[in-house]
Amino acid sequence: MIFHELHLAGAYRIELQLIADQRGAFARRFCAETFRARGLESDFVQRSVSYNRHAGTLRGMHFQAPPHLEAKLVRCTRGAIFDVIVDLRDGSPTYGRWHGEELSAENRSMLYIPKGFAHGFQSLVNDVEVDYEITPAYFADAGAGFRFDDPALEINWPLSDVIVSERDKALPPSAIGIKL
Repeated sequence: MIFHELHLAGAYRIELQLIADQRGAFARRFCAETFRARGLESDFVQRSVSYNRHAGTLRGMHFQAPPHLEAKLVRCTRGAIFDVIVDLRDGSPTYGRWHGEELSAENRSMLYIPKGFAHGFQSLVNDVEVDYEITPAYFADAGAGFRFDDPALEINWPLSDVIVSERDKALPPSAIGIKL
């Protein structure tokens, strides 16, 4: 695995190192020891998958409130997404800043999202599958978020035609004032 530190403190894009031969390829996509050596969460206790039928489907911006803050390892296993994280950590030098990048089945990159970040994504094509590893397990009463179109953040979502759930439409309009 090749770790690329992002401009948001503690967040990483992780590339797989493929070992290829005539049969195909093999790569390690997680190693607890490697994660711990970098000071990253390594006790992922829940694995989830998201299926998205249509391009433009937007999920986010979501996080879990204290004391149930989540770290996530996210990858796209079918299709492509524009994945976005927002630093909401109180006192962080990158508080209130966002980062977005394409994750796809083709590029096989993953995003490591530390505790204290909001997360969302937009499907870029039809029939997208996204795989998450999460710690700690989801706690429904701690689920929170803000709208994907927060005017203060000005996130540049690639597709203007969006499909958003009623739940996400009802989220607070802004991240301003949220500190985890």
